[in-house]
Amino acid sequence: MSDFVSVAKVGDIPDGEARTFPVNGRMVAVFNSDGELHAINDTCPHMGASLATGHVEDGAVTCPWHAWRYCIKNGTWLDNPNPKLATDSYELRVEGDDVQVLVPDPPPRSATPESSE
Repeated sequence: MSDFVSVAKVGDIPDGEARTFPVNGRMVAVFNSDGELHAINDTCPHMGASLATGHVEDGAVTCPWHAWRYCIKNGTWLDNPNPKLATDSYELRVEGDDVQVLVPDPPPRSATPESSE
């Protein structure tokens, strides 16, 4: 079962920027926008760029490779509401001075039947 993981201290991420952290087998981008912290999957679903290196403005991050824009609050692709091209968002909390992120466990892999050749 996944638990919240401490990734940074309050104040570690400057306003208008993001940092990337490994959490439960995934790379997570934590954004600071006007003092509010948000966590989404760091990998752009389009071509795999790091969203943490993109430009952050008005609650959105612009992918540095092809300028696709994602909501830093919920991972929605802002240029097209196609849910298949959204990125995951993660629950974030501040406990004392710790910034913590909860990334769910990946779904269990189903066993592949062996071939009967």
